[in-house]
Amino acid sequence: MPDLPVTFRPGRTRVVLLGSGVMIFLTISVVALLLEQLGPGERLSFVVTGGLVFWVLGLLSRVRVVADEAGVTVVNIVSRRRLDWAEILQVNLRPGDPWVFLNLSDGTSLPALGIQPGFDKKQAITDATALRALSEARSIREPGTP
Repeated sequence: MPDLPVTFRPGRTRVVLLGSGVMIFLTISVVALLLEQLGPGERLSFVVTGGLVFWVLGLLSRVRVVADEAGVTVVNIVSRRRLDWAEILQVNLRPGDPWVFLNLSDGTSLPALGIQPGFDKKQAITDATALRALSEARSIREPGTP
């Protein structure tokens, strides 16, 4: 079991997304500067478009799961949710799942995009197992509850 606090995030995916975002932004900006027939407004629109692409890829790369003594914070693409340990009933990463799902005490399931097997399946399994162990060790359950 890892020491707390611990942050789980898809490292390789993040590098690919941010690297691609930088390259796309630079490429679009250079093209805007090299095309002589474009006016200032059109050049600006190229740069803004490149900036928007970088921003979207930045949102995709911010996903993470942060576990501390009090609970778990799940940061997905555009949302952030704080959970107490007792709210997490089960941590699932089944074969074919795109990311971890947390089964919650309110009967819902929360996707945790910070642990995903995209580029590094072994790391995702290790992270999901660690989060499961942390959850089971810190959750307060009534006797006889699975």
